[in-house]
Amino acid sequence: MYGSRDRREQITVGVRAGAAAAGAVFLLTGLTACSGSSDGDDPAKGGGKASGRQQPKATDPYWVNPDSNAAKQVADFRESGKDEEAELIQKIAEQPTGEWIGTENPEQEARGFTEAAEKADREALLVLYNIPHRDCGQFSGGGAADGNAYRTWLDGVAKGIGDRSATVILEPDAVLHLVDGCTPDEFHEERYDLLKGAIERLKQLKNTKVYLDAGNAGWKSPDSLHEPLKWAGIEKADGFSVNVSNFQTTEASKAFGKTLSVKVGSKPFVIDTSRNGNGPSTEGDPAESWCNPPGRALGEVPTVKTGDDLVDAYLWIKRPGESDGECKGGPRAGQWWQDYALELARNTKS
Repeated sequence: MYGSRDRREQITVGVRAGAAAAGAVFLLTGLTACSGSSDGDDPAKGGGKASGRQQPKATDPYWVNPDSNAAKQVADFRESGKDEEAELIQKIAEQPTGEWIGTENPEQEARGFTEAAEKADREALLVLYNIPHRDCGQFSGGGAADGNAYRTWLDGVAKGIGDRSATVILEPDAVLHLVDGCTPDEFHEERYDLLKGAIERLKQLKNTKVYLDAGNAGWKSPDSLHEPLKWAGIEKADGFSVNVSNFQTTEASKAFGKTLSVKVGSKPFVIDTSRNGNGPSTEGDPAESWCNPPGRALGEVPTVKTGDDLVDAYLWIKRPGESDGECKGGPRAGQWWQDYALELARNTKS
C-alpha cells in the first residue's frame, strides 16, 4: 500500500547473488581489479558488462558493479548493433546501485561485494532485508525463520564486511510496518530488539555506516514514526533512509526526512532517487501505484554532494530496470525487464 512491496526483488536478487558469491566471487573481484577505476575515467564510454568504470570518488564513492544486469544488457545491445538502446541503458549501468544480500550465503556475498569495492577503491552499498515476518507475509513475505536465525544471518553479513568500507541500508519498511498496523502486535517486541541489535552489531565494524529505514513521504503520519525509530535504536545508527524502492520526489523526501530528523536527534538521512524522476504515479489503482508504474524516470544520480547538511547522499538503493512483480506486464519480481528499463531511461530529463 505504501510503495513497499517491491522489496520482493531481494528474494530473486538474493538467490542470484548467492550463487555468484558461492561460485564466482573471484571472477567478480578480478574483473573489477583489472578494469579502470580512476576518477578520470569517463563512465559514458563504458562497454557494458564488466567495464568496471567507476564514478568520480569525491562525488560518488560507491562501487559500480561491472557485472550488473544493466551492464550485461548494454553489452548485449552493443553486440546486436543497437547502439541507441545501449546508450539508454548505460545511464543505469554506469551508476552504483544497492546490492541486496540474500539469505543463503550472507558472509560470502558481503565479502564478495566489499572486496570488489575495495579493489576498485570504492565503498560497497548493501541492503539488508531479512527481518522475520517481513512485508507482513505479503508480496515480499518471508525473512529469517525466527530471531535466532536472523542474528546468525546478520553475524554472517558482519563477518563478510569485516574492516572494509560499506554503507548498509537496514531493513526497508521494518519500522514502518510496526506503525501502520501491518505487522501483528505479537512480533513488535522481537522486531525492535532485532533492529537495535543489528545496528549495534554492524557499528562494531570499523568502516561501516548504517542507515535504518524510515519509510517514505507517501506515509501520511510521519510524526508517529519518531518514537518507533528510537525504540529500534536510531541513536546508534549513522542516520536513516527514506523512499527506498518508492517514487516520491526528492523535495518531498527531503521534507519528510527533515520532519523526522528534528525528532530523532537531528540524524542525517539518505534518499533513494533511483526512480523518482517523475515523482509517484497518479494513474490507475492507487493500491498498485508501487508496482511497475508507467511513465516513471530515473532520478538524481547517486552522489554525496547533495547541498544539504542533513542529506548524506542520494542513492540508487532500488535497482532500476528490475521488475516490481507480475503486474502491468512485468516478469517475476527482481527479474530484469528490458522494456521497463528503457522507459525509465528515455523518460529521464538529463
